[in-house]
Amino acid sequence: MTNGTSTSEPSTEGALKRAIGAPLLFAFIVGDTLGAGIYTLVGSMAADVGGVIWLPLLIALVVALLTAGTYAELITKYPHAGGAARYAERAFNIPYLSFLVGFLMMASGITTAAALANAFAGDYLAALIDVPAAPAAVVFIVLLTLINLRGVKESLTANLIASVIEVTGLVLVIVLAAVVFGSGNGEPSRLLEFAPEVPALQGAFAASVIAFFSFLGFEAAANMAEEVKNPSRAYPRALFGAIGTAAVVYLLIAVGAVIVLPPAELAVSTAPLLDVVTASGVAVPPWLFGIIALVAIANGALLFMVMASRVGYGLAEAGLLPRAFGRCLPKRRTPWVSIVVVAGLTIVLTLIGNVSTLAETTVLLLLLVFLSANVSVLVLKKDTVDHPHFSVPRIMPVLAIIASVVLLAQQTGVVWLGALAYVVVGSVLFLLARAGRKREERVSA
Repeated sequence: MTNGTSTSEPSTEGALKRAIGAPLLFAFIVGDTLGAGIYTLVGSMAADVGGVIWLPLLIALVVALLTAGTYAELITKYPHAGGAARYAERAFNIPYLSFLVGFLMMASGITTAAALANAFAGDYLAALIDVPAAPAAVVFIVLLTLINLRGVKESLTANLIASVIEVTGLVLVIVLAAVVFGSGNGEPSRLLEFAPEVPALQGAFAASVIAFFSFLGFEAAANMAEEVKNPSRAYPRALFGAIGTAAVVYLLIAVGAVIVLPPAELAVSTAPLLDVVTASGVAVPPWLFGIIALVAIANGALLFMVMASRVGYGLAEAGLLPRAFGRCLPKRRTPWVSIVVVAGLTIVLTLIGNVSTLAETTVLLLLLVFLSANVSVLVLKKDTVDHPHFSVPRIMPVLAIIASVVLLAQQTGVVWLGALAYVVVGSVLFLLARAGRKREERVSA
C-alpha cells in the first residue's frame, strides 16, 4: 500500500549515483540472504530441533516479514543512505542514539564480513589448495575491497553472477534430495521428529535465532537507498520478492536434507549440504560443490562490506562521523574513505576472531538495530513527505518489537558482553568526533 501527498519522486540529487534498478536490487537482497549461512545453518538447526527444521524457518520467516514491512515503509519514505540510523535521527533527534544505531549496523556488517573471511580461508579452501589461512583471508578481503571501490553497480553485478552460482548449488541439493525421495530411499518421517535431548519449544526458539540470521538481507539493502532508481516502486517489490524466494529455497533445502540424512548426522556436520550431496549417491565431485560454497561465502562478504561502507557514508552525511567518511572518488562516486576503513577493521577482526563468536554477535547487533527501526516507524507514522511511499498497519511493527525481544532473550551472556564492547567503542568514537567538530567550529569562528 502507498501513501503520500504527491506523485513526485524524491530528489535524485546527491553525492551518490542512482544506478541500481529493481532487478539488481532483488539480486542484492537474494544474494545477501542466500549466502554462506544456508551452507552451514541446516546442521546447527538440526542440533536444536532434530528433523523439524521447517518450524524455526517458518518462525523466522514471520519475524522477517514483520520487520521487512517496517523497512519497506521507512526506505520508501526516506530513501537515503544510513538505514536505521537515519530513521532514529528523524524519530528522536538524539545524535548519540542515531550514531549508536548506525554504528551497531556498521559493526554488524564488518563482523559478518570477518566471520565469512575466516570461513572462506578455512576447510572449504583447504580442500582445494593448501595455503595459510590468515594470509588467504587478508588477500580475500583486499580483493573484495577493490571491487567495492570500483563502484556499486560493479559490486552488485559481481553479486548477480555469484548469486546465480550459489543458487545453482542450492537447486542442485534440492534436485538430488528429490531424486533420493523419488527412489524411495529417503525418510520423510524424520520431518516430525524433534531432537530427543532438547525440549521442543526451547529448541524451536533457539533454532529460530539461527534461521532469522538467514533472512537479514533487507537491512543491508536499506543502506543502498540513495543509489536505487525509483525506490518507492523498486524496494517493496525487491524486498518481499527476495524474502519469499529465500523462504521457498530454505524450506526445500531443510526438508530435502532431513529426508536424505538423519538429523543426528546433520547436527555434527561442518558441511551438511556437502554431506547431503555425497549421501545422494549421484556422482557430483565434492570439489565442485566446495567451489560453489566458496563463491557463496565471497558473495556474502562482499555484500556486507558494501553495506557497512554505505552506513559509514550515511553517518558522515548526518554529521555523526568525521566528514572524511563522506568523501567519494571523483569519477566512481564511491565512498572510498568509508570503504578503506571497513576493510581495515574487517582484516583486524578476521585475525583475532573466530567464525562462531563473530556470527552470534552479528545476530544480536542486528536484533538491536531492528528493534530501533520498529520503534522509529511507529513514531514517524505522523510524519508526512511529498512523495508516495509504502505503508504498513501499526500492529506489524508492534508484533515485530515483541518478536525481537523474544529472540534477544535467547542470546548468551558472552555475546551480550561482545555487544557491550561495541557500544563502548562506539561511544568513544562519537565523543572524539564531537570534540573534533567543536574544535572546527571554534577555528571557523
